[in-house]
Amino acid sequence: MKIEPLADRVVVRMIEAEETTESGIILAGSAKEKPQVAAIIAVGPGGLVDGKEVKMYVNVGDKVLIGKYAGTEVKLDGEEYTILRQSDILAVVK
Repeated sequence: MKIEPLADRVVVRMIEAEETTESGIILAGSAKEKPQVAAIIAVGPGGLVDGKEVKMYVNVGDKVLIGKYAGTEVKLDGEEYTILRQSDILAVVK
């Protein structure tokens, strides 16, 4: 099944945080923070949103930083995705 976001929405898949620190300490599941880096899976077409023209600045495959509580989490075909507005993206990671 394929997800096609509407308007200024973006579908992302979270990139899991490392389970060990740089010094080699293994983190317990409860000690890990929710990941904030995500890979873009699909991008909406943009267009008119609330009467304003919205241009999409991100592309499929970009890695982005998002807010901890941004978007709506959905599960489709056993995979977890987050759907959010382009304005909820904080930065593109290069």
